[in-house]
Amino acid sequence: MSPTQADKARLFQSLHQRTKPLLIPNPWDIGSARILAQLGFEALATSSAASAATLGRRDGRITREGALAHARSIAGATDLPVSADLENGFGHEPSVVAETILLGAETGLVGASIEDATGKEDNPVYDISHAAERIGAAVEAARSLPFPFTLTARAENFLHGKTDLDDTIRRLVAYEKAGADVLFAPALPDLAAVCVVCAAVSKPVSFMVGIRGKSFTVAELTEAGVKRISFGASFHRAAMTGLVEAAREAKAQGTFRYLDHVLTKPELNRFLTE
Repeated sequence: MSPTQADKARLFQSLHQRTKPLLIPNPWDIGSARILAQLGFEALATSSAASAATLGRRDGRITREGALAHARSIAGATDLPVSADLENGFGHEPSVVAETILLGAETGLVGASIEDATGKEDNPVYDISHAAERIGAAVEAARSLPFPFTLTARAENFLHGKTDLDDTIRRLVAYEKAGADVLFAPALPDLAAVCVVCAAVSKPVSFMVGIRGKSFTVAELTEAGVKRISFGASFHRAAMTGLVEAAREAKAQGTFRYLDHVLTKPELNRFLTE
């Protein structure tokens, strides 16, 4: 018997409460979701960059409807809990963010992240008070659901050239006060900054592997206090790297040595359910 959405929601919350961090990979389609489930991961998350890439678009270039359709496909691919990268909630106003959370829950999600990035080059991050109000609205929507929906609040400073750790921490503290269940600041510069962030808040902290030179081992992140480790679009990029390298070899050299390193069809089929 498959778990209910409420079962998945309770499991997902519990996975943030143990000493061992939750490793939560980011599939980009049904096949990759099923492969990751078969490899033994306990939960999955979408990636806005990876989901956009499946449509041939750059990160931030898909609509709310497109993101929710993608989330629905990942949530339905396995019996694992799924959280979604819902970007900035696809709107500036708190009411829009709240609506996005409710719509996300309808797709089968048991969690989602909301970021404080505006999508505007001249003003890339919301004012902290408005950002906290948006998180508060998302939390209120999440709490109205009949199961424990896990709301992650993202402080995007370091992804947008604002390398102010103190401001990042003030934001995370404000989002914690607004009720966020998990706190997340992508692209922190070093392990010391990760430690400072984890010490500054009481809610679980998520860390994203995927930035060269700014990704650390599970052991190091555990010691720093991290409770969840996601992979962003890095698994998708790894798969696309394999595609590009194989195609370049075939086209430029006329050889097919890549076949020595790829799964055979029967090996791949073992991961797939149909």
